[in-house]
Amino acid sequence: MRRFLRPGHDPVRERLKRDLFQFNKTVEHGFPHQPSALGYSPFLRLMAIGTRSGAIKLYGAPGVEFMGLHEENNTVMQIHFIPDQCQLVTLLDDNSLHLWSLKQHSGASELREEHRFTLKGPPGSPPSATQITAVLPHSSREVLYLGTESGNIFVVELPSFRVLEDRTITSEAVLQRVPEAHCNRRSCELVEALREHPKNPDHILIGYSRGLIVLWDLQNNKVTHHFLGSQQLENLYWQRDGSKFISCHYDGSHTQWPVSSDNRQPEPLETLVPYGPFPCKAISKIYWQTTKNGLPYIIFQGGMPRASYGDRHSISVVRGSQQTAFDFTSRVIDFFIIFSSEPTAEFDDPSAMVVLAEEELVVIDLKTAGWPAVHPPYLASLHCSAITCSHHVSNIPLKLWERIISAGSKQNIHYSNMPWPIDGGTNIAPDPPQRDLLLTGHEDGTVRFWDASGVCLHLLYKLSTVRVFLTDGDPNDNMNALGEDEWPPLRKVGTFDPYSDDPRLGIQKIYLCKYSGYLTVAGTAGQVLVMELNDEDAEHVVDYAEADLLQDQEGYRWKGHEKLKTRDGPVRFEAGFQPFVLVQCQPPAVVTSLALHSEWKLVAFGTSHGFGLFDHQQKRLVFVKCTLHPSDQLALEGPLSRVKSLKKSLRQSFRRIRRSRVSSRKRRGGSGNASEVQEANAKFDQDALQEMELAPVQRKIEARSAEDSFTGFVRTLYFADTFLRDSSRHCPSLWAGTNGGTVYTFCLRVPPAERRMDEPVRAEQAKEIQLMHRAPVVGILVLDGRGIPLPEPLEVAHDLSKSPDMQGSHQLLVVSEEQFKVFTLPKVSSKLKLKLTALEGCRVRKVTVANFGSCKTDDYSENDLAVLTNLGDIQIISLPFLKLQIRYPCIRKEDVSGIASCVFTKYGQGFYLISPSEFERFSLSTKWLVEPRCVVDMPEVTSNNHVHKSGMENAARKSRSLGDYGEDERKSGRLMEHALLNDEKVLKEIQSTLEGGR
Repeated sequence: MRRFLRPGHDPVRERLKRDLFQFNKTVEHGFPHQPSALGYSPFLRLMAIGTRSGAIKLYGAPGVEFMGLHEENNTVMQIHFIPDQCQLVTLLDDNSLHLWSLKQHSGASELREEHRFTLKGPPGSPPSATQITAVLPHSSREVLYLGTESGNIFVVELPSFRVLEDRTITSEAVLQRVPEAHCNRRSCELVEALREHPKNPDHILIGYSRGLIVLWDLQNNKVTHHFLGSQQLENLYWQRDGSKFISCHYDGSHTQWPVSSDNRQPEPLETLVPYGPFPCKAISKIYWQTTKNGLPYIIFQGGMPRASYGDRHSISVVRGSQQTAFDFTSRVIDFFIIFSSEPTAEFDDPSAMVVLAEEELVVIDLKTAGWPAVHPPYLASLHCSAITCSHHVSNIPLKLWERIISAGSKQNIHYSNMPWPIDGGTNIAPDPPQRDLLLTGHEDGTVRFWDASGVCLHLLYKLSTVRVFLTDGDPNDNMNALGEDEWPPLRKVGTFDPYSDDPRLGIQKIYLCKYSGYLTVAGTAGQVLVMELNDEDAEHVVDYAEADLLQDQEGYRWKGHEKLKTRDGPVRFEAGFQPFVLVQCQPPAVVTSLALHSEWKLVAFGTSHGFGLFDHQQKRLVFVKCTLHPSDQLALEGPLSRVKSLKKSLRQSFRRIRRSRVSSRKRRGGSGNASEVQEANAKFDQDALQEMELAPVQRKIEARSAEDSFTGFVRTLYFADTFLRDSSRHCPSLWAGTNGGTVYTFCLRVPPAERRMDEPVRAEQAKEIQLMHRAPVVGILVLDGRGIPLPEPLEVAHDLSKSPDMQGSHQLLVVSEEQFKVFTLPKVSSKLKLKLTALEGCRVRKVTVANFGSCKTDDYSENDLAVLTNLGDIQIISLPFLKLQIRYPCIRKEDVSGIASCVFTKYGQGFYLISPSEFERFSLSTKWLVEPRCVVDMPEVTSNNHVHKSGMENAARKSRSLGDYGEDERKSGRLMEHALLNDEKVLKEIQSTLEGGR
């Protein structure tokens, strides 16, 4: 009767689940997808990046990160920090302005949106009348100046975004002081640039698109100087002392202009076309930086000759006779210079150039000779070559960690030693409890090792497998090599390189043993490389072995790509992981599964044709097993022949639908007239459509046909020391699961250590399990006598895990896409199952064992299954009883690439790609949580009175609007204000009142 009783609510277990499980999306690693705007605050030393999807991200010192998202999801066009404030303004492509603030909450700073505003013109005015093109936050921190397409400049009060109509700078007012030759309406169309005078905040420089530049007096509302440029204007920049400014133009020229004390019309001091005399592209932005030794830096974007270098994305740095055009592999979004921001400093003395390109962030050290690049601690370009797979390793031993860092440091000798220049804020997150590695495989045949311990995903080491093979591109080619007389002096910078010499080089599977230092990687053309870590450069021959997975089959012909050609003779490898043996699968199909047992020195690999076992100590193939079904012709076409595959799968789908309709009509019987049959058929079609669209709570799992394509596709491989023949003797074993729901088991005889090199490893097939529903097998796991998963190889030897219980009976867990099934060993009799697809209407895409610790006590932890489904949900299922514990929505079900890229960690965290360049990190555990926690304190302002005075003046201005004061009252008001501004207690009260009002 117990099976008919509904399980009661267990309050103890529910409370324990709250202590164990909690879902959080914690941090986004990598480079923002489709960046569109850049901003920098010298006051806070923070950088801001906006994206096309409306996200805004702030970065400071490593670990200091903030993220905000505009509700509109519009493109962020411009970002401007308010001077000397923890605030910034964003301009979106819908012409809306948004004010963001950094405020402290629960001991940490948070980025919050405070206000939003859209500039509106008078009724009937065209959209261009208020279309914002330039934004200037004034140093008074009271107002924004907004230049528009119509040529008018509107003044908006902060933080209320109230338009001060009486202070609008109209194009008509500007034209009154311009000579008649330029006094036409089109001269003042489209404000291209607004720049505040560096020494006199009452003067601003206004640049119009047609080339007219004026210096506007804010106090007297008039033009004091006008400058007549002959070319279309792109941008402006003041010299530090305010005596000159520089303008850059559409024809690739830049011009220096003096600002004299008299009102006569200034003539340009110098006009240069740096890469002339041929037609050049526009210079879109320019900096003029002064230095102590007299030679200034002139730094500008663009200006390359149109005909020969019009497709280059460049920023040029010129200092005296020294000139370099930094050539980026993707479009430059924006850049800024980090220089001395002290008001009392006489010179700029620039230290670094920060460039936001479309696919990466590049920082150039301007202090060091040669202007080398700075290695970034975050914002890594994960997709410098497209990511093809990923592998996470938790709790790396210190010795292996140090050796990997040492190998990586030898690769970074060409980088600058300069400390990271964007260092605002303070990281207050606790230190990571352990060292974690995230390995990413790439399309160009490289594997990158990332420090995934904390908030910053930092590149430690890059491994390339290209040297083993002969490819069209020589890895020794130096792209930066330039002749002495080459002009323009281009220099490639950045790591983004999406082009692969050969698509067959792509890495598909990675497995690292953290205890032995063995690494195995497998690729697109059936190549399996086994490597070991070497601290020094070495030159040696890579041993070669071939595994013919079709040796017992006749009549099959591979139609896909050829294998990669290997290099003859010794190959030189740099320090790090160096391959010592290459196993080549034949046919050279994509390697779909991989397993490494470093204690037994064995590597297992699988493709769509079968699987094999290789002894990498003796460098000998142990066995191969073909898993092809006679109907698996599709598996021989290869990944580059998909047209026939699509046609065949569509044909099979229609046949299956037709068969199901015919059989259902036969079951309903042939009685009744034609109209009744037609009506019944129509109703059946509608019911079938509803069944496809609306997933019911309970659904039948239909057995798949053995004729379905890719049934021999090997999905998973697993090593285990368990009981196969009888319950008294355990032995090493290899398990393989296929796409057709078959599990193959092989008993292995591994010689003892003293005879390991003398006797061969032997294998014998012990069992073959066929799941009735024939769903793809995505996971295999053996549980010991206590129901605990078997430890990893060498884990017990390093005293990091208890020895498995070999006294009680072991259990086999087979996870298919549709259900979980537990078998007893060695008899392989069914004991328990959980029908996931039947109950939930979803399929398993990823599964792993994770250890969850209680946040309340260190004494309790348990092993559970973390499961990702095709609907993007994550489910936690208990072991060994297969009870669903909790379910969390994680990834959108439409995000197929995100679901496919997901990787779980051993302690209940995970990563998945939210874009080609970004990993989203999430946590399922209450105990293991990696998220940004940081504080941005308000630095000391040079004149504190100025901040509070602004607030007092705002309050006074509002109160004056109610009525005019008399002369005596105004005098006494000023005296009262002066007295208040010298009282610190009163000032704090005023500030808190103003912030509360906001």
